[in-house]
Amino acid sequence: MTDPHDRRAAASRSAAARGVAARAAARRRRITGRVALALAAALTLSLTGYGWAAYHGVVSGLQVSDVLDGQSTSSGGDTNILIMGLDSRLDENGNPLPKDIYNSLHAGDQQDGGYNANVLMLLHVPGDGGKATSISIPRDDYVPLAGCPDNVCKGKIKQAYGLAFDEKAKQLVSQNVTDKSQREQQARDAGRRAEIDTVRKFLGDVPIDHFVEVTLVAFFEIAQVVQPITVCLNEDTQDSYSGANFRAGQQEISAEQAVEFVRQRRDNVHPSLNFTDLDRERRQQAFIASLAYQLKQGGTFTNPAKLQGIMDVAKQNTAVDSSLDLLALAKQASSLTGGNVSFVTLPVDHFGKSPSGEDVNFVNTGQIQSLVAQLLSGAPVPTPAAYVTPMTHSSSVPAPPPALSGGGIPCVK
Repeated sequence: MTDPHDRRAAASRSAAARGVAARAAARRRRITGRVALALAAALTLSLTGYGWAAYHGVVSGLQVSDVLDGQSTSSGGDTNILIMGLDSRLDENGNPLPKDIYNSLHAGDQQDGGYNANVLMLLHVPGDGGKATSISIPRDDYVPLAGCPDNVCKGKIKQAYGLAFDEKAKQLVSQNVTDKSQREQQARDAGRRAEIDTVRKFLGDVPIDHFVEVTLVAFFEIAQVVQPITVCLNEDTQDSYSGANFRAGQQEISAEQAVEFVRQRRDNVHPSLNFTDLDRERRQQAFIASLAYQLKQGGTFTNPAKLQGIMDVAKQNTAVDSSLDLLALAKQASSLTGGNVSFVTLPVDHFGKSPSGEDVNFVNTGQIQSLVAQLLSGAPVPTPAAYVTPMTHSSSVPAPPPALSGGGIPCVK
């Protein structure tokens, strides 16, 4: 016959074991949640995000690149991640997307777009757990292009990727490389290297530790997993080009509308709003902040189905550098929880034409490098008036951080 004391002791040990297991499971969920939120910021931009249920499973499914091997890294435990959103309407292997995806995107088909990096953001995560900073780089800034890809030594910053891609693709064809997947990835690596080097030099030789590359379809499919998404606008706005048609105020939108929201850069009904590319970047920033807030508030990180859905999308349409340690990033990314991210758009001096006749943004490189150095040092984010020089076009002045509506959702133009 079992002694009652033994039964009580066994029960106590079992309860303790269950408690340890529960705490371990909760800790795993917290780590998973922080990784998802950190990369949610990354993908939404370009915009944004992932949830990872199993670290090694995710890494094995992602397209990885070695282009950052041997590059300088940040000091003091800081991490700089360059987010590149490609204009391509193809998947990561260069294949066309399903027709229903093209119909939902309202952005043409595989013949449209290209390999320009239309979204460029540098996400700075301090090693001390302080507030993170997301720095948006206007895609049409006229800058020196690293390595003069395709013999073009100066152009829009977004063009470094596409020009280097084209140059490498032509070289591979001349070398009779027939494997399509091999050609695609080697050409993309050339594009990644040129874009990263161009951004690094433009910002003042800042270290870039990692990169995340996404296409338009990745953004759409992430939005499908987490829809509806709450956004907030200061005024009614409509744009037949992107399909945007939104009312003023806070509202829930679908995945298709989310693409329209972040792509809008004109308003053909309310011309007084005077949209520019810079307004689109503010939309992207606001969307990231809204998504991060909703993921945290809505319990997405404890929902296995949604986490798996986000993970599956990331595997299909995302590329990262081979040294990106997602588990380490999860431990470091507590600064991204609760929307604790400052968003900054780099200033433009004035608009004009390049020697080839393209519309470009002319910038004060010294001013930008000084601002970036200040931001990466952990100094408070300055107000636009503190670092923007007079401009020839009033709408080129970067807007202040989006105002928060009820519930922590940022409102924008």
